[in-house]
Amino acid sequence: MEYLNVLAQSMMTFNIDDGFPEAIIRGFRKGILNKTDYSNLEQCEVLDDMKMHLGSTDYGEFLQNEPSPLHTVTISEKCTEKLVAEFEYIRAQSVEPLSTFLNYITYGYMIDNIILLITGTLHDRDMNELREKCHPLGIFEAMTTLCACQSIADLYNHVLVDTPLAKYFHASALTEEDLDEMNIEIVRNTLYKAYLEDFYRYCKKLGGVTAEVMGTILEFEADRRAINITINSFGTELTKDDREKLYPEFGLLYPEGTWKLAKADDTEQVRQIVESYSVYSGLFSETGHDTSDKSLVDALYEYEVKLNQLSFDQQMHYGVFYSYVKLREQEIRNIV
Repeated sequence: MEYLNVLAQSMMTFNIDDGFPEAIIRGFRKGILNKTDYSNLEQCEVLDDMKMHLGSTDYGEFLQNEPSPLHTVTISEKCTEKLVAEFEYIRAQSVEPLSTFLNYITYGYMIDNIILLITGTLHDRDMNELREKCHPLGIFEAMTTLCACQSIADLYNHVLVDTPLAKYFHASALTEEDLDEMNIEIVRNTLYKAYLEDFYRYCKKLGGVTAEVMGTILEFEADRRAINITINSFGTELTKDDREKLYPEFGLLYPEGTWKLAKADDTEQVRQIVESYSVYSGLFSETGHDTSDKSLVDALYEYEVKLNQLSFDQQMHYGVFYSYVKLREQEIRNIV
């Protein structure tokens, strides 16, 4: 009864601060490419044909100043610029607690950018070149000084201490020895684990429909990362104990399923473990028992899209902002 009262109160007051941003994001969502658009794109023979068709969609004349012949990377960059512009417009219209929620969405991109710069620095790549490859949603002022860092301690004390990611480095208890090529993926997954757990707690604290919708989405993301970490660890030097430490400590698979994943020796065992959960059983049954690792990941990927589509079926919650970004990203990958 108390939960229903809180839910009713939140719905009654939601539109005061967040009604306009939600209306805008739902308007943006109307512009996502549909089946007819994709059917037309499939008929294109050259990239200039795609340019002409995309000009008739919500993308508009976003490629009109680009000379021919077009390149795939150019289309990808321009599509991403559109997504970032829309996201920043929404962020400019937001107030707390939506502002913090939107910031949380960018933290994952920050982690990816930091890992990209560290990896590039270890391979003596040009910093300007690396900076251009960073995702715009994960840009922060101190990024260019990352190349001067020689240890996790330097990274934390001189760069990340003033960023939102500082707490994830601290919570992960990363050491100076972790900043090398062999451990870089472990660092990435360790940071993501701390980030997802923090984001999940924040969404639950918000309560209401946001907690319900985002709880489902983030629980799936935690499960997917556990599955991917398990599959990608086969044939590597990562021990089963170290593998288990990288799993987010929430989700439908946690704790029994992730404990079993930590003991798995091959992909077939992963399939059997995951299929014992009714939510995921139908996903892998569609792919057949001789499916490659990639198909397992793809099945989960398609399920993520469905969850993000379903978030728009409910109103007055923040999940639509997260889902829109993810659906636009999928659209960009489809175009590419």
